[in-house]
Amino acid sequence: MLNASIFKQSIVTILALSLVIGAIFGVNQAQALTDIDDVDSGSLIRGESFAAVYYMGVDGFRYVFPNSSTYFTWYDDFDSVVWISDSDLATIPIGGNVTYRAGERMVKITSDPTTYAVDVGGVLRHVGSEDIAVDLYGSSWNTMIDDVPDSFFSNYSIGDPIEDSSDYDAADASAEADSINEDKGLVAPEVIEIDSDGYDPIDVTIEAGQAVKFVNNDSDVHSATGDDLSWGTGTIQPGSSSIERFDEEGTYTFFDSYDSSNTGAVYVE
Repeated sequence: MLNASIFKQSIVTILALSLVIGAIFGVNQAQALTDIDDVDSGSLIRGESFAAVYYMGVDGFRYVFPNSSTYFTWYDDFDSVVWISDSDLATIPIGGNVTYRAGERMVKITSDPTTYAVDVGGVLRHVGSEDIAVDLYGSSWNTMIDDVPDSFFSNYSIGDPIEDSSDYDAADASAEADSINEDKGLVAPEVIEIDSDGYDPIDVTIEAGQAVKFVNNDSDVHSATGDDLSWGTGTIQPGSSSIERFDEEGTYTFFDSYDSSNTGAVYVE
């Protein structure tokens, strides 16, 4: 299930992007729309009404670029960004924010002069001295630092400090973060199909943080609703699907609100 703080933060990010980045992503004029069925893992997408650009994760969620500086650590231009309808965009759940690509730039927050190198997975590692910064990024190291707004700092985690230049290799870190999927450790969701006979399979086992995709292959509406009513897909129309992420270990039993005899379980390890 999507963490509430991530969801709230992502909504704030989308609004900020819509107001600030429009000019960066070009003139906001109508373009030919791409069918959602042609949007694959790794696609760069945006809707019709707002300028926010998202990365389509292999897990079925979309991840927003919080600003242009983050975007340009991953991509050189916007040629690969495709437009989809606002209605299609709304069917893709928000997974969170994209962080800087490892090894590309150093960062600090606007309210703190501490400078960090970015490692894989959005891990920040304090650069211990100017000499280390020179070893890692050259004599112009001070031009390689970006300010990250305080509101986005929570997207990152703090790792071990770099106390010697041998502790970190920017080129190796960048190569290891070959894609946003790899950088975030995203994996494809387990799939549970629904038809007139119920769920297939009736249970799946996943790791914490992984998602389950419920696909309605029937001609009638269905759902997957937690027995404790703490989560649920809502109504899934015929031919449609819904994705739920499970962040904590446990057993999540569920039933079909439209046929309570259909039951299943997600085991999160």
